[in-house]
Amino acid sequence: RKIYEFALIQVPRAMKDCLDASGYGIHEVKKLFLHQANEKMDEAIIERFYKLYKAEVPKNIMPMSIGKLGNSSIATIPTLLDLVKSNKLEGHSLNKGDVIIFASVGAGMHVNAIVYKY
Repeated sequence: RKIYEFALIQVPRAMKDCLDASGYGIHEVKKLFLHQANEKMDEAIIERFYKLYKAEVPKNIMPMSIGKLGNSSIATIPTLLDLVKSNKLEGHSLNKGDVIIFASVGAGMHVNAIVYKY
């Protein structure tokens, strides 16, 4: 439970700090790739992230694979990116120049976020 609570505060904050430092705006972000540890937690993180900008969460902003593949530890984000790039997740695709955010949190209480222009 403590990791969950930690993640709900720290991951959105790290994502915001990273996005603000990148110079891109919240409405330029096309996809959010989060570590697939817990679907409920990821959805709550995204809600909190968008609340920091007083913005609504766009439909299909966050692809999910946990229901299909489970939590594959450190491989969840690269696997998720590959599924989207390969058009294997309905409703999700990437185009050259799309701004995307990768974010993760781990049991060791580490939080990471990066903004990437695809």
